[in-house]
Amino acid sequence: MNESEPGLDFSTVIASTVHDMKNSLAVLMQAHGQWLARLSEAQQQSGEQGVIDFEFAHLNGMLVQLLGLYKLGVNQLPLRPDYHELDDFIEAQLAAHQEVFKSRGILVTYEVDPLSPLGFFDRELIGTVLANGINNAIRYARSSLLISVGEETGQLVLTINDDGEGYPTRMIERQADYVQGINPASGSTGLGLYFAARIARLHQRNDVQGRTEISNGGPLGGGLFSLYLP
Repeated sequence: MNESEPGLDFSTVIASTVHDMKNSLAVLMQAHGQWLARLSEAQQQSGEQGVIDFEFAHLNGMLVQLLGLYKLGVNQLPLRPDYHELDDFIEAQLAAHQEVFKSRGILVTYEVDPLSPLGFFDRELIGTVLANGINNAIRYARSSLLISVGEETGQLVLTINDDGEGYPTRMIERQADYVQGINPASGSTGLGLYFAARIARLHQRNDVQGRTEISNGGPLGGGLFSLYLP
C-alpha cells in the first residue's frame, strides 16, 4: 500500500458493520415471528422460545447501543426532546417485552405518579435506555419487575426494580467508572450503564444535567436502576 494512501477509519467500518448486523437481525426476527405464528400454542410458549425472545432483544439492544455510542463519538446523535405521556411511554416499552415476560414467568407492574403525567425527553433515546434496563432486569429477576415514574427535587425519575440478588457491591462503588472491564462470571462490561449515563447527560435544562444511579433495595429488594431527567 502506498504510504500516502489513507487507511480505513476502523470505527466507521465497525459502525457500518453493526448497522448491517442490526438490519439482518431485524429480518431474522421478522421471519422467526412468522414461523412462530404457525406453531401450536404449547410450542410457542416453550422454554427454548423464551431464550430466543430474550436473546433477540438483548442482541438488538447491544447493536443499538454500539451505533449510539459511535454517533455520540462523532457528534452525530441528534437530540429531539418533546413532551410525552408517561403512561403511554411505559406501556409501549413493556409491550415490546411481553413475550419474554410470559416465557420467564415474570410479573411486571408499573406506576406513574399522577402528579407527573408528562415527561420532556427524546422518546427514542430514553426508550433505548429503558429497554436495555428492562433486559438487564429480566436477566436477574426471580419473578417480579417494577417500573416507577415520579418526581424528585424537580427532576423526572424513572426506576427499574427487580427481585433478584441486586448489583454487586463493587459495581455500585465504582458506578462512576461505568466501563469496568469484562466480568468473567457474568460477561458484563458495564457498557449499558455507560450508554445510559451518556444519554442522560444529553438531557439538560436550567443548567441541570440528567444522570443515572444504581443501587439495591426498592420495593422488590433487588437491583434498582434510576434515571434522572431535568
